[in-house]
Amino acid sequence: MNPIEFADVIVVGGGSCGCVLASRLSENPDRSVLLLEAGPAFHSVADVPAAVLDASTLPIGPGSEWVGTYTAELAAGVSRTIARGRVLGGSGAVNGGYFVRATPGDFDAWPQSLWSFDQVLPFYIGSETDLDADAVDRWHGSRGPMPVSRTSEQDRHPLTASFVQAAANAGFRFHEDMNAPDAAVGGVGAVPSNIRNGTRVSAALAYLLPVIDRKNLRVQGNTTVSSLMFEKDRVAGVEIIVDGVRSIVKSDRVILSAGAVHTPALLLRSGIGPAESSVALGIPVISDNPGVGRGFSDHPEVAVPVATTEEFSTVSRALEAVLHSGDVEIRPYTRRFDRLISGLSRGPHVFGVGLMRSTARGSITLRSLDPFESPDVRYRYLESEVDRRAMREGVELARDLLASPIMSEIVDVPAIDDPLAALGTSLHLSGSAKMGPESDPEAVLDDHCRVRGVDGVLVVDTSAFPVVPSRGPHATAIMFAERAAALIADHGRGVEA
Repeated sequence: MNPIEFADVIVVGGGSCGCVLASRLSENPDRSVLLLEAGPAFHSVADVPAAVLDASTLPIGPGSEWVGTYTAELAAGVSRTIARGRVLGGSGAVNGGYFVRATPGDFDAWPQSLWSFDQVLPFYIGSETDLDADAVDRWHGSRGPMPVSRTSEQDRHPLTASFVQAAANAGFRFHEDMNAPDAAVGGVGAVPSNIRNGTRVSAALAYLLPVIDRKNLRVQGNTTVSSLMFEKDRVAGVEIIVDGVRSIVKSDRVILSAGAVHTPALLLRSGIGPAESSVALGIPVISDNPGVGRGFSDHPEVAVPVATTEEFSTVSRALEAVLHSGDVEIRPYTRRFDRLISGLSRGPHVFGVGLMRSTARGSITLRSLDPFESPDVRYRYLESEVDRRAMREGVELARDLLASPIMSEIVDVPAIDDPLAALGTSLHLSGSAKMGPESDPEAVLDDHCRVRGVDGVLVVDTSAFPVVPSRGPHATAIMFAERAAALIADHGRGVEA
């Protein structure tokens, strides 16, 4: 394959947002689009391996060729190895398929000029084909690329069925549709998933691979982008590394969709970030942008161990239902993680308690200029008493439900000394290069996703979210990329959004 020397648009990162962007922007046959993915790429739907397609497992275990890992400090003295998708389709190609929309109130923190709930709802709807006949029509699409389905009541795993009934018995409202706006009040319901007939449908499968033969679209895998290239403050292209060889691809428009860790790291390596950090590493300052890598948010998650009274042979989705109560989400996982993820040592069956509105704000900084060295990622979870109290109350609620008569028939709940000891993260990192008003010194982007202080660079991934949504971010990431692609296309036609 001959190297490309120029593209009208370069998209860095072939995850969920990057696949949507490359597909939508290449709809214009006069615009050449180059998508660069650090991990493996595929050239057709038939090329996608079975392990990536199988929605009943998570192909992210030790030695997986579909993920990249980094070490993160979740709290003082608590570090974890984090695995994220490093393959065409990104983490959406290897996760559990959770596809719940953000609540209307989540968008109050977004720029109201373009990103209010009423403005983004058509892009949620347009992105999906809801496969459930009883979904409320006014909130759902029937012609979009992403399939959305739920596990029907008769097909639920016994743990899921008992948990839903226990929550209903405890007085929690049951929601037929967790993607409808009224589900924001909390309650229990089936999880909308980007799964069709047992297949995990990533954005690569839904958006990109069906159009990959377009003459103006090129997808290149196993390519690391080391830095952006500038002529003064105008982007001029990217430096890439393929099989150890460095080269430059020129473009006057570069969209970063490398994920909420690698997007800010790439900006920092390119001289866009806090000036003092750039100077300390010997990086020429292109733009003093203090918010890059600072103030990100995520969902802390605590694992609550349970002992099942029998081994269930049912092969199910990892998560079929959730309960929202106050600021927490309780997740009744259907199997032990060593059964979901190949290569893990045997561990207890757990239910997850996620804190969906955390006050913690983390940071991402460079360790060096080496693009293959992971940055320093610090979450600062549970530093506030507000978060610790909310998490303890969530764990107590989960344990109360597990001890209810209907659940105690199939699970035992071991005693635990410290309810917060089994601290993890939901892998929903957002806001590491956030959108916001010019008056906010931490806002890296304007409301069109453009990086302030330079021309021609945009960020379209969860880095741009002002704060992590109070639901998992995948459905919102797809919507975000759809909306951003429309804004970019309108700008190219001289249309003011």
